[in-house]
Amino acid sequence: MPLVVQFTGPREVDVVDEPSSPLGAGQVRIATWYSGISAGTELTAYRGSNPYLTKTWDPAARLFTEGAPAFSYPVSGWGYQEVGQVTEVAPDVTTPRAGDVVYGIWGHRAETVVPAVIAARRLLPAGVDPVHGVFARVGAIALNAVLAADVHLGEHVAIFGQGVIGLLATRLAELNGGSVVAVDGLPGRVALASRFGAVRAVPADVAGGAAVAVRSVTDGAGADTAIELSGNYRALHEAIRSVRPGGRVVAAGFYQGEAGGLLLGEEFHHNRVEIVASQIGGTPRALGDRWNHDRLLTVVMSLVASGRLDVAPLLSHVLPVTEVAGAFELLDRRPAEALQVVLRFPAAPAG
Repeated sequence: MPLVVQFTGPREVDVVDEPSSPLGAGQVRIATWYSGISAGTELTAYRGSNPYLTKTWDPAARLFTEGAPAFSYPVSGWGYQEVGQVTEVAPDVTTPRAGDVVYGIWGHRAETVVPAVIAARRLLPAGVDPVHGVFARVGAIALNAVLAADVHLGEHVAIFGQGVIGLLATRLAELNGGSVVAVDGLPGRVALASRFGAVRAVPADVAGGAAVAVRSVTDGAGADTAIELSGNYRALHEAIRSVRPGGRVVAAGFYQGEAGGLLLGEEFHHNRVEIVASQIGGTPRALGDRWNHDRLLTVVMSLVASGRLDVAPLLSHVLPVTEVAGAFELLDRRPAEALQVVLRFPAAPAG
């Protein structure tokens, strides 16, 4: 039977078998080659801090309430950065064809069955290394945040958090005409930010706070916008401190628990700062129907294919899926040693 990654409890993860799904009309079967691990959302499931594991989510009211958790352990198939090859198509399907390589979202599992119309929109562009297809979704998250920041040519943008999504956002903001100051707490990521287009990269623990460093780059005025991607409340506070009066802060991290270190009575209040949430479930309202999830993915992969968005430096580990426990422990305990960690499934090409 095909393999699937399963969380059995906080900091407990393994690989188990699951039955193959039948192939229905209008569907295709995909054998997974690679699946990227999210160091944000998935670590919340690994650590047990995800609100879906502790509260009820009411999808109609769109509220978390006290009650039975929306999900409970064991939880199987999380993951949203997959690449695989179409191995079987239903008789009524003309595209994609068996042998096509596609990217998408089907979780850390060795095999999936999806509607052909969706797979047909996710064909890996010619010339792109298949493992680089895992960056489609995280790239879309980064692009969505940059769109929410409404970056204009010549504006200053502070980007807090230089993990995979933060580095992608740094490059995308630079491509959009922004002058980026990057902030992170890990020296290796601070060093890498300049390769992704940052005009200056500063450590999060710089004397006086990162906001002071950001303001020094902008002649004291402050950044026009800031994007916070680390999911750290103290970083969100520094992002608020870094922007000019009336500036915008895009909160795009997955924040956990209560907001320690976020002092809304200070610069947020006195400088009339706007905070905008960015989450991949929707694109910025101001863009109307011009942008949607499909367009985010397509634009990111076209940039990868053209070479304008080089994702190769982000790929730190490609590990057999059977080593998933060690992969999560690495991201959880030793984040300075890793960026994008990818699980390789048995169907992946050799080499």
